[in-house]
Amino acid sequence: MYVIIVYDVAVERVNKVKKFLRQYLHWVQNSVFEGEITLAEFERIKAGLKEIIDENEDSIVVYKLRSMPKRETIGVEKNPIDDII
Repeated sequence: MYVIIVYDVAVERVNKVKKFLRQYLHWVQNSVFEGEITLAEFERIKAGLKEIIDENEDSIVVYKLRSMPKRETIGVEKNPIDDII
């Protein structure tokens, strides 16, 4: 499945979330990750994020898609996915 994860977490947890998500997904912009993952990876991501965040203060939104969506960037491409081998 293809997922897009967008997060808004307290400053003290931002780097932990970013470092964790980089293990599974591609960083595309501040607080935005995306990529193709397995169902098992998806479950590991959810469990790992729940350990890192404060569910009473932080917010994570996950979009699950069947395939990679068509993307168009206006302005600076922060981390082009095309560069990934």
